[in-house]
Amino acid sequence: MKAFENEIPLVIAFTPNYFIPAATTLLSVFESSNSDDRFHIICLLSEELPERLKKKIYLVGGERARFSFVNLQGRLSDIYVDSKYTVAASYRLLLPDLLPEYDKVMYIDCDVVVRNNLAQLYHSVNLEHNYLAAVYEATLDFQEEHLHQIGCDPSAYINSGFLIMNLALLRQDNIVEKFIEASKADYLEFPDQDVLNVVCKNRIFGLPPIYNSIRTFYLPQYKSFFLKRYTQQDWEAVQQHGNVHYTGVKPWDHFTVKFQIWWQCYERLPKEVRIEGKVNKKMYFLFKFYNSAVGCWLINGIQSLYRELKK
Repeated sequence: MKAFENEIPLVIAFTPNYFIPAATTLLSVFESSNSDDRFHIICLLSEELPERLKKKIYLVGGERARFSFVNLQGRLSDIYVDSKYTVAASYRLLLPDLLPEYDKVMYIDCDVVVRNNLAQLYHSVNLEHNYLAAVYEATLDFQEEHLHQIGCDPSAYINSGFLIMNLALLRQDNIVEKFIEASKADYLEFPDQDVLNVVCKNRIFGLPPIYNSIRTFYLPQYKSFFLKRYTQQDWEAVQQHGNVHYTGVKPWDHFTVKFQIWWQCYERLPKEVRIEGKVNKKMYFLFKFYNSAVGCWLINGIQSLYRELKK
């Protein structure tokens, strides 16, 4: 497919069983951008994606996207991968070498629902001497020991679920080789994320928290940690329109924060796409109940009571 003028390169990485979450994330990207924004969606795959699914993912972007599929099966076979993750999570570390035609790209995880214009952000961010732009986490007390262990400042640790990467500078400084070497350590808790923090330390531009609002950003019991890093205004913006990153349990399998937002986006997928995934009937029924006025009132009330008792 012919390249669009001023198209934005957006990278995602997924396995075939993550096709529906990936499609849901992409739909949210398109819905939150302008009708004249054009994207080049670069799909990093751990195995060949069936032609049937390739054709169906085109339905999500319509005329506003072109797709490339990069099969990386067998790559990164000698790095450490924690059992909680797949090797696909570390494919982002290869992007400077995989995409020599680009000086800057965006990367997003497939467990995110986007509620802000990423095209506008991409054009507005000037990375200058920084390797990355990302959102800093509001580190919790129990996380500090691990961060000190890997040599990171707990107050300056990013979440890698959304990145803008300065590929030109990363190539110039031969950083991929450093990424790969750092990835071999078997004490990494969040493999690619720890590596990015360690190798790119002090060369990361901080983005507003709405661009990667992780689970703890939404929970009132963690607000005090959030306010050590960000402002009250940031907190309110996250609640209202933060890009929801479902760190921890996933809404298609479990009830979690902003549960209904993922399912609402899922329901807007083309029917031809939705039939490619097996729906968790219990979660779908819960969503339907939660999506009603009575259900929303009841579940939110139970949540508030539970949090008060937990305090």
